[in-house]
Amino acid sequence: MADAAGRTGPRAVHRPRSWHPAAAPLAVLAAGAAGAAYLYTTDPHQPGHVLPRCPFRLVTGLLCPACGGTRMVYDLMHGQFAAAWADNRLLLLVSPVALALLARWAWEGLRGRRWRPNPGRVTQALILATAVVWAVVRNLVQ
Repeated sequence: MADAAGRTGPRAVHRPRSWHPAAAPLAVLAAGAAGAAYLYTTDPHQPGHVLPRCPFRLVTGLLCPACGGTRMVYDLMHGQFAAAWADNRLLLLVSPVALALLARWAWEGLRGRRWRPNPGRVTQALILATAVVWAVVRNLVQ
């Protein structure tokens, strides 16, 4: 077997064919659209639906930083902005940033480029600290 430079033998490297850079973001968008279509017709505020429960809340009884996210998305899709705000304020505020990152990932993939955000250590620490503070505050106020 020859490698890209035409060499054979132990130095030859077999490289599997890789996916197009747009495959992963488009798959995430398709899965999100399918989930949103199901969620649109299923009220997570009512019992009897087939939606996953928060494993953190099941184990601890406490709200995680993302608890209420499913209800928030449902409320947004039905134009109930005050209810979405009540479900999870922080998640509602950071959703545009997450959607912008997803859009950038898809855009770069469609242009044939691989992209992923590269937050620095300070940014990562701020995100983690914000999530922890939000979880503590919402559980104390609850």
